[in-house]
Amino acid sequence: MIKLLFSLLTLCTTAQAAETAVAPDTIEARAQGCATCHGPKGEGTANLNFPRIAGKPAGYLFNQMKNFRDGDRSYPPMNYLLAYMHDDYLTEFAQFFAAQSVDMKSSALAPTTIDAAAESLVKTGDPTRGVPACVLCHGKRLTGIEPGIPGLIGLDSRYIAAQLVSWRVGTRRANSPDCMRDIASRLTEAQIRQVAAWLSTQRLVGPPSPANAGSWRTPLPCGSQP
Repeated sequence: MIKLLFSLLTLCTTAQAAETAVAPDTIEARAQGCATCHGPKGEGTANLNFPRIAGKPAGYLFNQMKNFRDGDRSYPPMNYLLAYMHDDYLTEFAQFFAAQSVDMKSSALAPTTIDAAAESLVKTGDPTRGVPACVLCHGKRLTGIEPGIPGLIGLDSRYIAAQLVSWRVGTRRANSPDCMRDIASRLTEAQIRQVAAWLSTQRLVGPPSPANAGSWRTPLPCGSQP
């Protein structure tokens, strides 16, 4: 009888534990919902719509999630996913992915020959069209600047080109003054292809950490950067 009662008690305790067991309420656990598209640590996937988010400035990541939520950036899956999330929740996600470190790789789909004009556009810009050098806004190592300018190294060439076109046509917007809208509108289609191809082939030496806030001033006033 005692053995039977002990067995019943054990079963009841096990069943109760199973009923009360819940998934851990941590940012690491919640961030797994992003892993299918952006990779387990936010390193990005082969799908050009799902870029690397790991190591990018937290302010930039927050702004992009907010823009998806509020309709200032158009991509239906993200618009739907973030539609009802509060700012504090988005901030937590942004800080988590900004703290992740991943190996940087060049695009496997990039062309083997790169026009020298593309490198010139990235490093010196095109004064005749009022286009500043990419390094003046995205940093000398092209890893971005805290708190709101992203790195460009390690992104797929098709993704970079698609975002520049989105800035140009208005399906991607930022706080005024929208400097990227102005810059993208000044680039020719050929220049967009060239700069996207060049950036996608670059390998980063050292960590992908963005430069500290206030490291230098951007050549254009930009709503994403105080």
